[in-house]
Amino acid sequence: MEDKTVKRYYQLKKKQKEIELELAELRGEIVRHCVEGEINELEIGNYKVKVIAQERKEFDEAKLFAALPDPEVWRLLSKPDTSKIAGLIKLNVISEETIKDTYSVKHLSLLQVDKK
Repeated sequence: MEDKTVKRYYQLKKKQKEIELELAELRGEIVRHCVEGEINELEIGNYKVKVIAQERKEFDEAKLFAALPDPEVWRLLSKPDTSKIAGLIKLNVISEETIKDTYSVKHLSLLQVDKK
């Protein structure tokens, strides 16, 4: 392996961090504009902007373990996994009522920008 390979990798990772930071700032600005104006979709020039509201459950592991009636159910999960928990609710292994106090709901705004 050559020094220039490692150097280039380092340069690209640094550039990636800079780009991700700028993307986060731009995303925040666009989402803030849309939220303040109560806009879900927007067309600007040749671009179509869409903000999609989404909720995500974040489980408290201790509360979830205490709420589950059977330790075998906990072993199926091994750790709180939203999709596995949703599957167990669909299969009627556990009920939504049983776990209602074990999670908080995080509200997210997904940003989608497409060229027309």
